[in-house]
Amino acid sequence: MNLVIVESPTKAKTISKFLGKDFVIRASIGHVRDLPKSKMGIDIENNFEPQYEISKDKVKVIKELKDLAKDSDEIYFATDEDREGEAITWHLADILKIVPSKVKRICFHEITKTAILHALENPRKIDQNLVDAQQARRVLDRLVGYELSPFLWKKVFYGLSAGRVQSVAVRLIVEREQEREKFKQEEYWTIASDFNTLKKEKISAELNKINDKKLDKFDINNAKQAEEIKSKIEKLDFSIANIDERNSKKSVPTPFTTSTLQQDAANKFGYSAKNTMRIAQQLYEGVNVGKDGQVGLITYMRTDSVNLSDNFMNQAKDYIIENFGNNYYNGSFRVFKTKSKMAQEAHEAIRPTVVSYSPESIKNSLDAEQYKIYKLIWDRSIATQMKDAESKTVSYDIEDDKKSYSFRASGTTLVFDGFMKVYQRSGEDNILPKVEIGEKVKMLEILPEQHFTEPPARYNDAGLIKALEENGIGRPSTYASITSTILERKYVEKDEAKRYYPTDTGRLVNKILCEHFPEVVDINFTAKMEDGFDEIAEGKEEWKPFIKDFYVPFKKNLEKKDKELDKKELTEEATEEICEKCKSKMVIKYGKFGKFYACSNYPECKNTKEIGSDGKQEEEEMLDEKCELCGAQMAIKRGRYGKFTACSNYPTCKNVKKQANGTGIKCLKCGDGEMVQKRSRFGFFYSCSNYPKCTHILSNKPVPDEKDPTKNAVCKKCKSGLVYYGKDGDKIKCSNRECIDGNARKKKV
Repeated sequence: MNLVIVESPTKAKTISKFLGKDFVIRASIGHVRDLPKSKMGIDIENNFEPQYEISKDKVKVIKELKDLAKDSDEIYFATDEDREGEAITWHLADILKIVPSKVKRICFHEITKTAILHALENPRKIDQNLVDAQQARRVLDRLVGYELSPFLWKKVFYGLSAGRVQSVAVRLIVEREQEREKFKQEEYWTIASDFNTLKKEKISAELNKINDKKLDKFDINNAKQAEEIKSKIEKLDFSIANIDERNSKKSVPTPFTTSTLQQDAANKFGYSAKNTMRIAQQLYEGVNVGKDGQVGLITYMRTDSVNLSDNFMNQAKDYIIENFGNNYYNGSFRVFKTKSKMAQEAHEAIRPTVVSYSPESIKNSLDAEQYKIYKLIWDRSIATQMKDAESKTVSYDIEDDKKSYSFRASGTTLVFDGFMKVYQRSGEDNILPKVEIGEKVKMLEILPEQHFTEPPARYNDAGLIKALEENGIGRPSTYASITSTILERKYVEKDEAKRYYPTDTGRLVNKILCEHFPEVVDINFTAKMEDGFDEIAEGKEEWKPFIKDFYVPFKKNLEKKDKELDKKELTEEATEEICEKCKSKMVIKYGKFGKFYACSNYPECKNTKEIGSDGKQEEEEMLDEKCELCGAQMAIKRGRYGKFTACSNYPTCKNVKKQANGTGIKCLKCGDGEMVQKRSRFGFFYSCSNYPKCTHILSNKPVPDEKDPTKNAVCKKCKSGLVYYGKDGDKIKCSNRECIDGNARKKKV
């Protein structure tokens, strides 16, 4: 018997298709051994030796693998071919007591029969350099987190944490927000006009020259100027002064790497990096596509490389010629060069394993999310081997008889769609009507329009990942964890447009790190550390001296700052605001839920106030309701779980009522109340506002009906209410657990 060990059960199921009865495939279900959670787990005095322990939830898995290993003739380790996968193999081999010289490590970038059999015929030993690079990252991040986090607990408040790479991401977001806050808006105007040709065809154009001088952006900067120009133009006659035609090409896109896939999925579908990688992992490990069973649909999804195999390019060539015609094929293999200094995570770009599995042909085998990501990968991969798109740009200059005012009209016509037949098809062409130089045109309407300059946009997922990649921060396997971690730690949040902005806590932690631990958040220094990991992976540097070079000065500075810095100095800001209860001055403090005003006479006076968006004390909203306990007015206050109603004499009178957050959706049971969000010790739930008269409860947020958003959408099978579910709240299911059809995994449109 031969034992093959992989990371996931799905991957094991896919691989089992290609191997005979002599092989047993088992999954380790990820890492089986790691640094302990309860302590640092690094022996600093003993040259940073890590103290690994088997995870409690993996004890049963390890026992099974040990039993199978005893009876196996050969043991193959088929974990992913990156640093994490190499480390998993190294840990497993050590736990299973396999002599390093006898370890058979097999690697592949796609789960296909050809790739698996080729890997079995060409096993290798464990690459200790890759293992050491993974250990170096893990140890360094543990040292920073376990040394710096207690400092923040002591000097700011308990529960904070500081990650090495995540802190740099927060810094980028904070600095972008500061740019936005410093931005000064400027006014400018444009003047557009519609013209009619002799054949009554319309041309839309914009004023771009006055007296043969090209207009700069701020040349027209107020309404008075715009109106003066408009009044002069209205009296003039115009004609076509010049026609300019240019041909241009739009080059095919490069194949997907991890970061470009994450960016494209964020831009097109609004997917987070974490969600994109989860879906890609499913496609890589295998999906049941019907008669062919479990199939690995894409190559390994953590990669810096843009290389494509000859086998894929041959498949793509045949598909393009057969389905689109020979004129769409590039004519020869198009090869791309990897820009990354060290594309160490894999040897190929992300592409479909088998071209004939077109997205439409297997659509019924994929859920909505899988289909979107697979189609994105398939389309872009095929597009790389197609011809460039060709377009023609036409511009008309429309001038008055004295050539005092000149308008410019531009249009683009797609001459040959090329690769755009399958990927990133553009919008409708702006086709201008045919005219001749000297032809008279009639002005229909002049449209002066006011504009204001915009501040730099906040980062969305795509923009943040691009910034991290451009600055050399992190690697393909880390982008998703970086973005999800800073959200989970509440250092940043997302606005309605799904763009990142820093919380008060994020700003404070960033300020402390920048001022007192600059090496932790220095972008160039962090990029240099990543280069160091790469050199360890190449065998050019030893990992323990590398860790020591960072840790010794870091620890020395930490001890120095621990003695020097005072909590009040870091977390309190003096103000001129006066406490209305004791007339002392108020100070700004930081807590788990952001900034707030507190009386400087604490603990004698425990008065606190919210800080409004203008930075001033936010007055309580008094309600036209009397407290049933003391007769004072009730007021809306804010707590850790949001707003609540309490007596204005609080804390003297502790009468408190929870304030529910409405959904705008009527209760499906009574038809009168509104489904509102409430919180228990087990988390959020939704119940009728008429409780206890109506006891209708949903564990998840109700889905609005498409035709009437005030109603709860219902399951076609059992008529129960539909609810959102999933980590991102982007899936829909029936709220009735007994409804089989209704609980089939649906997707939010």
